[in-house]
Amino acid sequence: MEPTEKRITAYTVSNPDGYEIIPAPSNRQWMDDTDQNFAYRCLPLTIANQSGWFICSPSSFMVQWNGRHGKEDTLIIHSSDSKIQCASSHFGYGIITFQLPYLFVTSPDTNLWVKGPTNHPKDGIFPLEGIVETDWAASTFTMNWKITRPDVPIGFSKGEPICMIVPQIRGLAETMRPVTKDISTNSELAENYRSWNQSRSDFLKGLEERRKDAVSKKWEKDYYKGIDSTGNRFRSHQTQLELRPFSSETRTQESAPHS
Repeated sequence: MEPTEKRITAYTVSNPDGYEIIPAPSNRQWMDDTDQNFAYRCLPLTIANQSGWFICSPSSFMVQWNGRHGKEDTLIIHSSDSKIQCASSHFGYGIITFQLPYLFVTSPDTNLWVKGPTNHPKDGIFPLEGIVETDWAASTFTMNWKITRPDVPIGFSKGEPICMIVPQIRGLAETMRPVTKDISTNSELAENYRSWNQSRSDFLKGLEERRKDAVSKKWEKDYYKGIDSTGNRFRSHQTQLELRPFSSETRTQESAPHS
């Protein structure tokens, strides 16, 4: 049965010129720079990279914090050709704030996890995260970053992701019943784990010994292919996400603000 389609709408509440909302891509520069791109062999990493939308900076700017608590203690300098002053020191404490030009509305019972771009490290500054109930709140949210290294200039480039929005079903984690068990209580799982663990140990030993079969294989691909240790293939396994881009709709009068 096909899942019910849910919606996310970005209503513009101020000038959005220069901003861009895009499906988060699978690639990251630091992953590109790894030997033979080996970081992309980690499927959980690349799936997480794609699990939302980036909001990208409309301008280039530099920030620097002197370590004190006042708003005036964070210096923000936008590039001379920037028409939009997108970042400000609103809270002090080395926090920079982006006033996003959107009011996001989601389907019922769907929150937005507002966060930094996944697996996209930036030296000297860290994205602060929040979860917003965007199915009912007729208010905008800001994206905030906390500078962690005083007295060091930190640059943001035009088009660089400054925020990532990830949908979440509200209350899902609270429906989970967390327990711990010894794996021996699940004989089938225990046998599958033993088989996988043995296979992995043999493969790593083969690489260490430079055995031809292991070296030519380079890395184990069963999880990437969605195959368990018994050879079963899982049809719902994902190796790539295909999030839809935001599209413009014609101007129509809606019957309710959260439709």
